[in-house]
Amino acid sequence: MTRVYDLSGVWGYILGLTIMMVGASVGLFAVGCAGFSGRRGGWSEERVEALEPEVRGAYRLFALRCSRCHTLARPLSSGITDPAHWRNYVDRMRRMPGSGISATEAKQVLVFLEYYAAQERSKRRRNDTSADKNIDEL
Repeated sequence: MTRVYDLSGVWGYILGLTIMMVGASVGLFAVGCAGFSGRRGGWSEERVEALEPEVRGAYRLFALRCSRCHTLARPLSSGITDPAHWRNYVDRMRRMPGSGISATEAKQVLVFLEYYAAQERSKRRRNDTSADKNIDEL
């Protein structure tokens, strides 16, 4: 004898929600396991591979830990170029519940952020110099 179940009521609704939640979880897991580059506003794999080995490892740790709570675009587009500010910022983030950043890892994250800050300062100096030249030409 074949049983026929009526899934139009509450049980159908619950089953539909369950299937939808499992599907969404699998999708998010697949996206999360896709790698660190490009992750939540991070850099492309090509840009990461171009870094010096020490900075590359520090970037990957930065991407792993910092993307747990916010996008990587948040710190990367913050405009912070002061190493002392980054040290205070990372120390504060390290103490946040669920950050998973140990004291040792905080030092590694700072290797990348201080490298990044130096690159940004250099870029600003070049832009300021070129703007000054353009004004002089007027």
